[in-house]
Amino acid sequence: MDYGNRITEGLSFDDVLLKPQRSEVLPGQVDLRTRFSRTIELTIPLASAAMDTVTEGRLAKAIAQEGGIGV
Repeated sequence: MDYGNRITEGLSFDDVLLKPQRSEVLPGQVDLRTRFSRTIELTIPLASAAMDTVTEGRLAKAIAQEGGIGV
C-alpha cells in the first residue's frame, strides 16, 4: 500500500451520498486499509468522535476489534 499520497480534503456525511448499485468488484477484492497516523494502520477507515458522551470504553474496544479506532 502506498502511503506517499496525502489527503488534503476531509469529508463528512453531509458532503457525500452513497448510491447503492451493482458492482463487478467482490467483497474479498476490496482493501479499506488506511493510515490514522505514521504508526497506526486501520483495517477499516472508521474513527469515532473524541467525545466522552459518544465514545466510551466499550464502544472504543468494539471499534478497535473490527479494525477502526475509538478516539
